[in-house]
Order: sequence, then C-alpha cells, then structure tokens
Amino acid sequence: MSRLTGEFVLRSGRTATEYFDKYQFEADPVLLDQLAEQMAVLIPEGTEVLAGLEMGGIAVVTAVARHAKLPTAFVRKQAKQYGTARLSEGAEVAGRRVLVIEDVVTSGGQVVISTEELRKLGAHVDHALCVIDRQEGGSEALAEAGITLRALLTRAALEAAV
Repeated sequence: MSRLTGEFVLRSGRTATEYFDKYQFEADPVLLDQLAEQMAVLIPEGTEVLAGLEMGGIAVVTAVARHAKLPTAFVRKQAKQYGTARLSEGAEVAGRRVLVIEDVVTSGGQVVISTEELRKLGAHVDHALCVIDRQEGGSEALAEAGITLRALLTRAALEAAV
C-alpha cells in the first residue's frame, strides 16, 4: 500500500507520522493507469499542455496524457547545464494554457516555484492537479500564487477509507 506510518521528514522540512509513498502507485502500471484515467476528467477546459514536475510528476503526467490526448512538458527543478539547457522539455509552453501535474502536494512549495518558472517562459498557468493533496497548506499556498489545486484524492478521504 502507498500509505505508510512512522516518522518521515517531508520535502517541506516538516515531520509527519504518515507518508504517501507515491512510487508504489507510480511503479504499478495498472494502478497508475486507473489513477490517470480518473485524473483526466479533472483537467480544466481549455488546457493545452500538461506539465509534469520532476520527478514524481513525470510518470503521472505521462499516464494522464495518454487519456487526455494532450501534449506533455517535463519540468525540471533547475534548467540543466548542458545540451539544450532548458527547464522544460517536450511540448512548447510559451503562450499556451498549461496544467501543472504533481503526485503529492503538501506545502505546495515546488508547484509554486515551478509555476513561477513556467510563467517566465510565457506559459499561462492557473491550475494544478495532483494525485494526493495532504491538506497541509498546499492548496492555500497555491491559491496565494494564483493557482487552483484540484486533487484526485485527499488525505481526509484516504484516512476515512482505512
């Protein structure tokens, strides 16, 4: 199962007693495809490009794109220092309505940072979509940055299902 209990340090620096091991559902092709199919219906109308964030968002965005039939961009945490030296690879984002896709949102920090970078590249970003919203302030942080978060699953819903 993807929900683990114990003591875990999150990307935000916070300590949590539960952890959603996203790689458990990202590595299972059947489960990932089922999640992606359900996520595809949550894509806002008018979306032109799906942008997956490194690293967990890459598997998710690729699976969602199969169902949504939309082009995909792969967004690095930093532009690479070699080759094309790009932050975003794949589909062009400049001048297009882009939906940021992440696996798990806690504080929303990386989504905010990546969205700011995509906007500098000319992308129009006002929504993000995730598999799990841990409901620890991420949605509010994104709202402050002008981003509406949509989530397939929430921490509360997962806890209620246990």
